[in-house]
Amino acid sequence: MNNKNVNLRLIVMLFLEFAVWGAYLTSLGRYLGNIGLGPQIKWFFAMQGIVSLFMPTLMGIVADKWIPAQKVLSLCHALAGLFMIGAGLYARSAGAAVQFAPLFTLYSLSVAFFMPTIAISNSVAFNALSQAGKDPVKDFPPLRVFGTVGFICSMLLTNFLKIGGTAMQESYTQLLSSGILSLILCGYALTMPPCPVNKGESTSLADAFGLKAFSLFKQGQFAIFFIFSMLLGAALQITNGYANTFLGSFATDPAYADAFAVKNSNALIAISQASETLCILLIPFFMKKFGIKKVMLISMFAWVFRFAFFGMGDPGMPGVLLFILSCIVYGMAFDFFNISGALYVNENTGEDIRSSAQGLFMLMTNGLGATIGTLAAGEVVNHFVYNAAEPSWSAAWYVFAGYALVVGILFMILFKDPQKQKKAA
Repeated sequence: MNNKNVNLRLIVMLFLEFAVWGAYLTSLGRYLGNIGLGPQIKWFFAMQGIVSLFMPTLMGIVADKWIPAQKVLSLCHALAGLFMIGAGLYARSAGAAVQFAPLFTLYSLSVAFFMPTIAISNSVAFNALSQAGKDPVKDFPPLRVFGTVGFICSMLLTNFLKIGGTAMQESYTQLLSSGILSLILCGYALTMPPCPVNKGESTSLADAFGLKAFSLFKQGQFAIFFIFSMLLGAALQITNGYANTFLGSFATDPAYADAFAVKNSNALIAISQASETLCILLIPFFMKKFGIKKVMLISMFAWVFRFAFFGMGDPGMPGVLLFILSCIVYGMAFDFFNISGALYVNENTGEDIRSSAQGLFMLMTNGLGATIGTLAAGEVVNHFVYNAAEPSWSAAWYVFAGYALVVGILFMILFKDPQKQKKAA
């Protein structure tokens, strides 16, 4: 790959990588609710966190030791795509009689091989940039934005093809499109520059699984940081799992059944990803102006508004404006903690455990936090919506907002600003 086309080639790879995810991530919950599997939504989204506890590490070891990363990326997408297509074909054949066990099994196998590809695609991109003589730290972030663009385009495709016009259509079309995109990327990944393997280097089990980074828990502020990473990570998948389902619930109300937010819920939710794209560009300014602690606090309180606006809004006017505001603040809620948190880890760890510490940060947020949070959120939704005599989505959203508020206040009290600590020292 020469210098002239490396950026374009990586843009295509990253676009496809996240388009695979965007095809179903925000719309699957609504389909599950339509076919009577609403109480099981939590398990479909918790599975992403469960497999993230071990699959990225295992596939990373394979890519480091035995098979070049671009081939591992191809293999993972081949398996993820085939299992997702299998899930779509099962949903199509079963129609309204879809059973939890077969759909969940096929979906889980697909997700198990997809989740490692997020990190592996980064490795492939870094290798390609390095071979082209570029600086990955400087040149990768602008390319990564196109991953979010791919996610948005895939969401809009799902929405405007009216995938969701009926329960049957909403099931297999979004799953099939995700699987087909995976197979396309399976072939495309093999055209990327070969990545090196380190067969001759011995690595201890502790190093391979990043266990040395757990020594950071001995440091008080790092322990607080990682605990709050897990607590905030609990919020990450809540709206992915339930926002579309919530908007779809208004379809039974004649006053809102034809509203744009109900019929085009995926398009409305795509504003969240557009906001995410813009907020990535704002982070350098906010970091310089306010520092890491305040930026992370902005994220935590943005989650309060993210959930509260859903609880207060409705698909009519002016209520739909609150839904739009919820989507706008999502960019700060998601990006400001994930990226500033990664910067905090990078600036406060030594080179010997820096990568492992980043892995631990991801494990606490997208692994433990997202899994525990999704299952707990499922219990909240089941209590206030699916098992309630008078369902109340608003009550569930207010519970989530209250949780985020408590986490933010505790973080503000317990976590010390590292910049102030350095000045004091």
